Amino acid sequence: MDHAIPNDSSSLSRRQLLNFLTGATVAATAASALYPATRFFVPPAATTAGGGILAKDKLGNPIPASQILANPPGTRALIAGLAGEPTYLTVQTDGTLSDRGLVDNCTHLGCTFPWNGHDQQFQCPCHGSRYDPEGRVVRGPAPLPLKLVQVVVADDAIWIYPWPGLDPRTEASPWWR
Repeated sequence: MDHAIPNDSSSLSRRQLLNFLTGATVAATAASALYPATRFFVPPAATTAGGGILAKDKLGNPIPASQILANPPGTRALIAGLAGEPTYLTVQTDGTLSDRGLVDNCTHLGCTFPWNGHDQQFQCPCHGSRYDPEGRVVRGPAPLPLKLVQVVVADDAIWIYPWPGLDPRTEASPWWR
């Protein structure tokens, strides 16, 4: 009589276990590398059909309109606007936000610049370009006015849209389209 024990067990051999662990490690590493690359190509969820996005702070958190409107009139708030471009929003004398935002990129070489409240100008520190409160060039070498965006406040949310029509400062077609 044959009293041998059959070897039909379903347990993993050492080789199968190591192959499984190696495959799982490779899959986890590949997934963690592909996730950021995939997210880069997916458009942000907070957009509208007209190309508008929610105004965000430097950490990517939406900024409520009440937070900016709590500042005194004439305040210039810097937010992350369209395509992440830094954009200035202005609190008007009536306590609302201006419907125009100014993109914080010098038209000379693309530097970012601060608002100088004392001189009431945007002053580029790189090459000395200056802009008035509406974004018109006061002093070069910047050749063009600042890019405009449309600002819409709805339910305490600030929406930023591409500028829809003629540049109101020059009454011409915007140079940035």
